[in-house]
Amino acid sequence: MTDIQFNFAFQSVNNENMDEKKRYLSASGYNLHGSSYSINIPSGGVVSSGYRGSNEFILTDDTPKSTKEQIKELPHLIKKKANNIFRKKMLYKRLPILTWLPKYSAQDAVGDAIAGVTVGLTVIPQALAYAGIANLPAAYGLYGSFLGCFIYIFLGSCKDVPMGPTAIASLLTFQAAQGSVEKAILLCFLSGCIELLMGFFGLGFLIDFVSGPVSSGFTSAVALIILSSQVRDIFGIKASGSTFVQMWSSIIENIHGIRISDTILGLSCIIILLLMRLLPNIKLGPKNDDEKSIVQKVINKTLWLIGTSRNAIIVIIGGAISAYFYNNNEQDMFKIIGDIPAGLPSFKLPPFSIPDVVNSTTGEIIEEGLGFTGMISEIGSGLIVIPLIALLENIAICKAFANGRSIDATQELIAIGTANIANSFVQGYPGTGALSRGAVNNASGVRTPMGSLYTGILVILSLLFFTPYFFYIPKAALGGIIISAVIFMVEVRVVKPMWRSKKTDLVPGLAAFIACLVLPLEIGIMVGIGINVLFILYHASRPKIHMEKVITPNKGVKYLLLTPDRCLIFPSVDYVRNLINKHGLKTQVPLVIDCTHIYGADFTAAKVVETLVKDFNARKQPLLFFNLKPSVVGVFEGVSLDYKLYYDFEALEKAIEELNLLASTNSLSPTVNSIATAESA
Repeated sequence: MTDIQFNFAFQSVNNENMDEKKRYLSASGYNLHGSSYSINIPSGGVVSSGYRGSNEFILTDDTPKSTKEQIKELPHLIKKKANNIFRKKMLYKRLPILTWLPKYSAQDAVGDAIAGVTVGLTVIPQALAYAGIANLPAAYGLYGSFLGCFIYIFLGSCKDVPMGPTAIASLLTFQAAQGSVEKAILLCFLSGCIELLMGFFGLGFLIDFVSGPVSSGFTSAVALIILSSQVRDIFGIKASGSTFVQMWSSIIENIHGIRISDTILGLSCIIILLLMRLLPNIKLGPKNDDEKSIVQKVINKTLWLIGTSRNAIIVIIGGAISAYFYNNNEQDMFKIIGDIPAGLPSFKLPPFSIPDVVNSTTGEIIEEGLGFTGMISEIGSGLIVIPLIALLENIAICKAFANGRSIDATQELIAIGTANIANSFVQGYPGTGALSRGAVNNASGVRTPMGSLYTGILVILSLLFFTPYFFYIPKAALGGIIISAVIFMVEVRVVKPMWRSKKTDLVPGLAAFIACLVLPLEIGIMVGIGINVLFILYHASRPKIHMEKVITPNKGVKYLLLTPDRCLIFPSVDYVRNLINKHGLKTQVPLVIDCTHIYGADFTAAKVVETLVKDFNARKQPLLFFNLKPSVVGVFEGVSLDYKLYYDFEALEKAIEELNLLASTNSLSPTVNSIATAESA
């Protein structure tokens, strides 16, 4: 045997100098690795002109290696991998700042500064409000809004992503940490570690298992839960609960304690914010910007700035109104967020345990603390769900403003993972990129990730100089900011196109929506994903099989040609076997399985096909396989399957005629090891 190495792409091989004599290739000569075919061709052997396979073949002389040989090569492979990591190309890929910083210009700096400050005016009130969703003191929202921004400048691959707390991450933090500051900070650290590990191991593909309908159902349910959590601040009442049903049960129980002043302020803030949201859409003058006067341009830009900074404006006005009443002996007029510690948070390790709460006078333990394992146990599945949802949110921003550029999910995992680890050292809770802030960033004309520098600086300045004024901010105003933002997260608009395109997609989406409202979010999204996977498995287990009645051109022998439309895997093989047996018994003619679309198989499929071949041999009915991929041949070889395989249609029909003749004389016998690749004579 001589090994011939050559690379080519083909649908059918045409060779004018092909030997006209039949050649047979041993099935053991086929080894498939991805789309790479290793074929050992005998001396003087040829490939059939009728061979029909994948559109891209790479033929090499690779031979299977033993386990010992593979173990011996392991150090070499590790060294090769390590060398790849420290290549210049990889360094530039994992530190994106090296790509854009050398080309940074004055125009980029101006665009980033404007965008960074604009986003900063959005981040500060949102951070204060989102801390309330997580049931944490308002200061912790600001603590998680500056250091991550600086980290993302170096590691982030998308210019539009502003790192910080988000509504969804805050709600998940609330359900996992239950208002415990220590658990929230530890959750931030561990989530970052998991995201970083996922990035190193290239697990960004996991978000592909969250389909569009499930994502829409989850996001819509989260929006309603967040909205419900803020109703208590709008009404100024006490309410508890972590799920939609629990929250509304508590709100109804405590509705008698509604405060008129908070309610009026909260509802007014919502109405004003929704109206201000329309301001950026107002355009004065001609549609073409070049034809507008300077006055029109200034007015349009002012309206855009007011609309974009609406959250900050509402906080300032609401705080001013609250301060007026508070300083005029009306301290009970509105519920306010209260004291926020001035200055930056201390840089220290995240808490890995919660100490006992002890009475300083008696020394009695009022509340027992928790060790590391106890904290992990109480955080539970939030450790897995939060990193996945954080990636989902981040990738949503990247996709929204990609403009045709490819998205590196692995790099985004590394960036948000490192940012969360850093945030945990300054007492932040889990965060990621928020789509609403990403839209503001993009609309503000951000040029590079350097825009996050100005956002982070603005948050630091607010912590250093403005915390005394945050004391007066009414909770109702923050509740209004959140509600006016999350109502647009309810994705009602996707229902109609989904119904038109594929109605069954509504089932996992609706299941995720209902489950997330009734159950904890991590369980709810798993329910949606689980139902989606069941749909996929059912679809995979019921392949369509095209049936065609054919007559050979020479002797007019009738046979049945069956063509499955997908691979053979364990959920589908029994269904396919029963269907083939049914048609075989019904027609009692030779049966050919066209394997053109069977690009993969597993051990279960091989065993079932073995049984199928025995069934046909038992009733002396010919069963032949046509155009089987070498990868599938390798799987069938593993169970020592005896079957007839052809790659040339003329040879196939000739074999059918010969087998039919043998059957008619009652002399058909199973051929042992008859995997033949018949070439046209």
